[in-house]
Amino acid sequence: MNPDELKQALHAAVHLLSIREHSQLELERKLLRRFDPVVVQQVVQHLQQQELQSDARFAEQYVYSRRNKGYGPLRIRAELAERGVADELIAAWLDSTGQDWYASMLGVAERKFGSHPPADRREMAKRGRFLSSRGFPSWMINEYLFG
Repeated sequence: MNPDELKQALHAAVHLLSIREHSQLELERKLLRRFDPVVVQQVVQHLQQQELQSDARFAEQYVYSRRNKGYGPLRIRAELAERGVADELIAAWLDSTGQDWYASMLGVAERKFGSHPPADRREMAKRGRFLSSRGFPSWMINEYLFG
């Protein structure tokens, strides 16, 4: 193993983490484009030991960010899973945010469609599709649409 490559990989990883939090999987994928897998593994382990990379911290930041952009729990859960975050971390952050997901969904719907109720079935379907694509569960959408 080349010490120069290790130093370059560490520098690249710290640079990536200085821009934004990354999950372990995201960081590994990005580093593997340029560096040997053995080097990448050592760098990621070192960063985790130094608490510079943390999936828990990434999950916390990601949940707050996506929630504030109007996304629901189903979509956020899927996105975190894609990024390699463990199910127990995902559940912990989605369930412990103190977020009222229904209120969040109402805010998203009001920003998109206004405060007036849907005029007809076509409008209801449009709203339902939109909220579903944002990651809100169907029972919540039905409660919004049908009261």
